[in-house]
Amino acid sequence: MDDGGRRDASRLPPIRKSLGQHFLNDPRILGRIADALELTGIELVIEIGPGRGALTEVLLPRVRRLYAIEYDRALAELLRRRYAGDERMTVVEGDVLDVNLGELAGGPYRVAGNVPYYITTPILFQGLTRPRAERAVYLVQREVAERIVAQPGSREYGALSANVQAVANAELLFRVPAGAFRPPPKVESAVVRVVPRADPVVPADEEEAYRVFVQGAFGFRRKQMRRVLRALWDIEAAVADDMLAKAGVDPMARPETLSPELFARLLRARPR
Repeated sequence: MDDGGRRDASRLPPIRKSLGQHFLNDPRILGRIADALELTGIELVIEIGPGRGALTEVLLPRVRRLYAIEYDRALAELLRRRYAGDERMTVVEGDVLDVNLGELAGGPYRVAGNVPYYITTPILFQGLTRPRAERAVYLVQREVAERIVAQPGSREYGALSANVQAVANAELLFRVPAGAFRPPPKVESAVVRVVPRADPVVPADEEEAYRVFVQGAFGFRRKQMRRVLRALWDIEAAVADDMLAKAGVDPMARPETLSPELFARLLRARPR
């Protein structure tokens, strides 16, 4: 969430630690986040967790329309009052996980947000639900950002990496120190940009099955894929070996070494 730092702090709602509120107040970083969306003035943008409205102030002059989704009732009311006369701005009070972003936008859209760290992964998956944003820029915990962009075989590579990279290109743009927030979090942060792939490894009708498969496979991290497949799908060793051969996967490979493409091939090789 963002800090409307120029406002009188005595008039602002109290910080709610239970909601993971850490308000970004560095103008330079706020500008870089807005720049990463590559706006031209005609876009519709959905901002997740606007908080006190610091990023909102930077985004609004650059967009055609801005929807700001805020869970905290007091902050939502603050933003409604502040932008009551601006037709470009709509405050949506509620849980972003209950909002279909594509339906809210009603057409092409982009996403920006300083998301609460305790629900980062669900929000990332929410942002990848079809119809996906043309471009999404998130401020997240640095460790999560590194997992999103991690490559197969690296220590950070996992289910989040394989799921995001199957349908989108992700890049870690820059790191953000704890001192840029009020109050400062106990961890470092980073900004990531997520753009849908023109060539996703799974079509729309396979995305849910792929996600379940990948998450299940990483539940057996460091186990060989022959054993992983047998445990996940209750199949005989010979069936698992046939699947692995069809997909071109070494039976002794482990989930953390498989690319999204290989996970997709294995999913399609499953007996029907």
